[in-house]
Amino acid sequence: MKEYLKNIIQNIPNKPGCYQYLDSKGTIIYVGKAKNLKKRVSSYFTKKHEDSPKTRILVSKICDIKYIIVDTEEDTLLLENNLIKEFQPRYNVMLKDDKSYPSIVIRNEYFPKVEITRKIMKDGSQYYGPYSNVVSVKTLLEFIHKMYSIRTCSLNLTPEKIAEGKYKVCLEYHIKRCMGPCVGLQSLEDYNKSIRSIQEILKGNTNIVSDGVYADMIKLAERQEFEDANKLKEKYQLIENFKNKSTVISSIKYNIDVYSYEDDENAAYINYLNVYNGAIIQAYTFEYRKRMDETKEELLSLGIIEVRDRFGSKAKEIVVPFYPDLTMDGVEFTIPQRGDKKKLLHLSTQNVKQYKIDKLKKAESLNPEQRSVRVLKEIQKDLNIKDLPIHIECFDNSNIQGTNPVSACVVFKMGKPSKKDYRHFNVKTVVGPDDFSTMREVVYRRYHRLLEEDTPLPQLIVIDGGKGQLSAACESLKALNIYGKVAIVGIAKRLEEIYYPEDSIPLYLDKNSESLKVIQHLRDEAHRFGITFHRNQRSKSQIKSELDNIKGIGDETKRLLLKEYKSVKRIKLANDTELEKIIGKHKTALLRNYFAEKEI
Repeated sequence: MKEYLKNIIQNIPNKPGCYQYLDSKGTIIYVGKAKNLKKRVSSYFTKKHEDSPKTRILVSKICDIKYIIVDTEEDTLLLENNLIKEFQPRYNVMLKDDKSYPSIVIRNEYFPKVEITRKIMKDGSQYYGPYSNVVSVKTLLEFIHKMYSIRTCSLNLTPEKIAEGKYKVCLEYHIKRCMGPCVGLQSLEDYNKSIRSIQEILKGNTNIVSDGVYADMIKLAERQEFEDANKLKEKYQLIENFKNKSTVISSIKYNIDVYSYEDDENAAYINYLNVYNGAIIQAYTFEYRKRMDETKEELLSLGIIEVRDRFGSKAKEIVVPFYPDLTMDGVEFTIPQRGDKKKLLHLSTQNVKQYKIDKLKKAESLNPEQRSVRVLKEIQKDLNIKDLPIHIECFDNSNIQGTNPVSACVVFKMGKPSKKDYRHFNVKTVVGPDDFSTMREVVYRRYHRLLEEDTPLPQLIVIDGGKGQLSAACESLKALNIYGKVAIVGIAKRLEEIYYPEDSIPLYLDKNSESLKVIQHLRDEAHRFGITFHRNQRSKSQIKSELDNIKGIGDETKRLLLKEYKSVKRIKLANDTELEKIIGKHKTALLRNYFAEKEI
């Protein structure tokens, strides 16, 4: 087999063209293009492809090679595009064609209908679009039907059937939304005059239509045909309102194509805008499924060829975010740095990014775990940590004026709170408001216990505080011999800066990044949990000092008193009759004796 392939490669010419790789069953498994066929095909068999396991697998399955020579590089792209569509090779990037985008079609019929369609066929009809927003298509079609009295029926209006009188006018005729071509009340010439105006509107040439309507309106007014002139005035106002609502980029009459590009691990997304006479008349976003190690330049080239082939674009200037792996006769590629073209590119980029986000959200709504893994990977990447942070713990200290110092540890698993694993700590060895010593104690106690119980450690520890608190926590990890085995960072409240151990320069994450949002959620949850525990401890302390020391006053009595009076101070001020009704004479006497002894 090696000799067989070697003989084929030796005879391949040094010319542009397309090559096809076939497997042992004769199935085409890969189609490629090349400026120089011999060099490109040879490279597959002379390189080891150590960085590309997919390419190694492809080469191992090649049993035969076919090729087609063409004249220009542009022809190679067109041919490659057609061959991939026809044979759908396993290892080629595949266009994921979304059939849901609607277009507007002017049917190739005797009296053409204008309607929405989702199928584009080579039947002689004229297609405009596709449009990414169904509402905008319906609005445009509604505007066209307001402007022009064209038919909406599905009748086969051939000259013979109209002459035979096979049809009758419908409601559309009676409400003056159709001129009755089905019964010969409107000529084909008059009908097609409206169709030509509709074609100009769909191309974006609204100025041509409005200027024509305005000129006709003035002529009718001069002839004192005011009723007909008023009808044209209404049409003119409709067109002007439509123009004001349409997306006009510039008064400069640009006729250009604009492309933007986004990708992820598995797919590439390309947005296309067609700008005609300064207005966007076409917008389309599509997706390629990656199969091999295609570059972004190759994928953008495929997208440009696909669009020009599908929509028949003849634009002489193409605005791109980077230069594609493509040269085209009579076509200039532009990477704008400022001005209207830069704004157009930015608009296209916004669209392709939104498409990618929407697709991701749709996938994640069907599989919530997918979102969690993606967010965790983002945290891993942003914080530059070794392991995926499936288990994260965050510590926060809480004390008010040095009283009742406590600390909280909250636990997130798969990026979400795991409340059953939350822990709080009464600080034992620290006297007064010493935040660093408190952090040192609770971190040591937490992980000393996990090690004793042989419980898995988290992949990431977050300390609520700056460099001081982080250093104190690291001392405890060092004492337990786990420093360096678990990633640890601190988050300072003032500017949300992230600190690393033994590094004075903080990391500032994007304010909108999901990594920062998860870390903030951890910090806020630890603060909430800690404050709640601290309040409970203070309340218990206050109540205990006043009531729990009274012999004969139990928990139920205490509950009844606090439910009625809310505080110890009010209990002291209550008269004996009121107290006796709630807790009886004996316990009222115990209360009075206790408070009297305290005042002595």
